[in-house]
Amino acid sequence: MRAPAALVSLLALCAVAARACQLPHDWRPQTEACRAELAEIIVFARVLAVHEDAHGGAYNYLPWQHEAGLFFSAEIELQCDQAWGSMLEVPAGSRFNVTGLGYFPCYSYSVVENNNYYFFLRMDENYNIIPHGVNFQDPIFPDTPENHRMFASLFQFSNCTAGTQVHTYTPEWEAQEDSRLLCSTVQKALFEEEEKGKTLSQKVKVLEKANNHLRDKVKNLKRLLRLAKRETKDQTGLLKQLHEPEPELPHPQQDTTQEEEEK
Repeated sequence: MRAPAALVSLLALCAVAARACQLPHDWRPQTEACRAELAEIIVFARVLAVHEDAHGGAYNYLPWQHEAGLFFSAEIELQCDQAWGSMLEVPAGSRFNVTGLGYFPCYSYSVVENNNYYFFLRMDENYNIIPHGVNFQDPIFPDTPENHRMFASLFQFSNCTAGTQVHTYTPEWEAQEDSRLLCSTVQKALFEEEEKGKTLSQKVKVLEKANNHLRDKVKNLKRLLRLAKRETKDQTGLLKQLHEPEPELPHPQQDTTQEEEEK
């Protein structure tokens, strides 16, 4: 690998890339158990060498995808293969390349020479073996006691080289797997219910908005009705005044005649 200064530069570029990350709107993190169920290939392997990959841009969509030093491939040596369901059929101790390592918009895939890792892998359309980043999450796990315990609780390995300290396959494990409820299935059902809840919540908001709009409309109609009634009442009073006959005033000559008669 390159000097530490180059590594710092790469990490800085990775930080810039992270700011441009665009995950699906309904993205949710998944546990290692759920992602392990969906990974095509799971191996425990040792990294023998890391090489700069000039063709890494094929797996990357960053603006600087042709920038040198961002993409790598690793030569790994198989220590153990997944005991069941693996698509990788090679003997223990086999060596092969994992391409597509490097720095991407939402994640980075990196390894260090002479270290062991658990890998989630898959084959692309050109039969290259690349990391299987299920759910846009990290598919490479360092060799630590915590990860040993985690993977031992998920499944067992077979086809191991001598001296490899991982749990190996036993016939009872397959029966246990057949009766185990798949985490990914349960999580998918939970996500679907969550999406249904969101959809219903959005519908409720739309209905509440429509109801508020209708309430405001009714208020305006009532106000207009009151104004119309008031105007009608005022107009009725005015018309009544216009049509009422004026009181007749006595004629002046009639008043004089009345006065003479009184005398």
